[in-house]
Amino acid sequence: MKLYNTLSRTIEEVQPRQSGHIGLYACGLTVYDFTHLGHLRKYTMDDVLIRTLRYSGFDVKFVQNVTDVGHLSSDADTGEDKLEKGAKKYGKTVWEIAREFEEYFWKSMDLMGNLRPDVSCRATEHIVQQLEMVKTLEQKGFAYVIPEDGVYFDTSKVDDYGKLARLDLKKLQEGARVERVAGKRNPTDFALWKFERPGENRAMVWESPWAKRSFPGWHIECSAMAIHYLGEQFDVHTGGIDHIPVHHTNEIAQAEAATGKKPFVKYWIHHNHLFVDGTKMSKSLGNFFTIDDVLAKGFAPQALRLLFLTSHYRSEMNFTWQNLAGAQKTWLRLLRSLEEFKQESGRTVLSPEKLAKSNEFRTRFFQAMENDLNTPEAVAVLWEVIKSNIPAEDKYDLLREFDQVLGLSFEKAVANLNANSPKTLVIPADVQSLVDQRTQAKLQKEWQRADQLRQEIELRGYQVVDRPSKDTEVVPVATTLKAT
Repeated sequence: MKLYNTLSRTIEEVQPRQSGHIGLYACGLTVYDFTHLGHLRKYTMDDVLIRTLRYSGFDVKFVQNVTDVGHLSSDADTGEDKLEKGAKKYGKTVWEIAREFEEYFWKSMDLMGNLRPDVSCRATEHIVQQLEMVKTLEQKGFAYVIPEDGVYFDTSKVDDYGKLARLDLKKLQEGARVERVAGKRNPTDFALWKFERPGENRAMVWESPWAKRSFPGWHIECSAMAIHYLGEQFDVHTGGIDHIPVHHTNEIAQAEAATGKKPFVKYWIHHNHLFVDGTKMSKSLGNFFTIDDVLAKGFAPQALRLLFLTSHYRSEMNFTWQNLAGAQKTWLRLLRSLEEFKQESGRTVLSPEKLAKSNEFRTRFFQAMENDLNTPEAVAVLWEVIKSNIPAEDKYDLLREFDQVLGLSFEKAVANLNANSPKTLVIPADVQSLVDQRTQAKLQKEWQRADQLRQEIELRGYQVVDRPSKDTEVVPVATTLKAT
């Protein structure tokens, strides 16, 4: 198994600290608003990573946090706490907001077919661990107090600060990377613990050695909880590329300072952004879509997952409803192929040539997955299998094996498709009329007209599937939504 390590900027063979065992920490969601498709891409590819590691023989302990306090709206340790901001936006308490959007996150993960973590840890339930780390850093001389503001980490005490992002500290000027905070010794210093300011009246505060009403900084939770569950040194840490210059850089600094310069994480895995119409999808810009939007438009969550798999996790990806519609067609075609393979009866003995071809497909697929999760190449091999001349039963078995890492839930999806067979459904008259018009257009080789009619059918929630027998089947898109 090989992965691109942001720390070294190279693809490295995965060699865990303890043979056969991997500790993996994934930066979780800040639960102040809806989980959007940008989040779903990151967590889906985390899921593919974990599935692939486990398929490769590693025993993975998967830990993921829930940021339900302390994440300020600015990386400069200033501004409003995002939970407070979400509470005002939706007219609820911060506790209600945190739980409601955490539940929405898990709902989204389940619909996408993502495995639940072995440990899900909320920041608000690990205040003791965070306080202990801050006190340790203060005792070791890495922290200082800015009265009426908070406890800050002194980055000048760390000789390799910024190694993950490869920051040039000499050229870094305050105000360029973060905003100016009065009392900070260095531009890169960051808050470990914050104090409530006069008149703030925050809903989430705890007593600390420095103030009666105070709360954790954003970065401290991940270091404290990761060490609590995985130890002072562990193997894999994942997150978005936007975490590299600040959040993950600060995680490393405070963790290694607290543990006596023990290397914190061996492999740093970072996911690239999802764009929508060429602009980064984000809550702050308000240009995001959710899993509910996907379902409302009649698309299957598996189609979205398949779309994510067609792009490498380290590459930028642009989302449009058009490319999701294309993925939906591909997903339905894949399901129909699987259905046909499953219905083939009678196990045949593979010839030496076909056995060799089957083994070659398996080898190529898993080599792609184990080479820094090259999902586009792996999906291409999947389609080669479908088009190959190996027996249908062996195709089905091979695709089920591939699905152990792809996580598309093939068997459940095919079973659901059979349970809701479109052959038994009555197609609305207006849809059937469009289908008949399309059939005539195809017979007359009016391909542009046929394509326009196909799009009109899709807008009504139906998918036309052209069978190899040249018959046309009409599939309600909604029949695939219960597959997971």
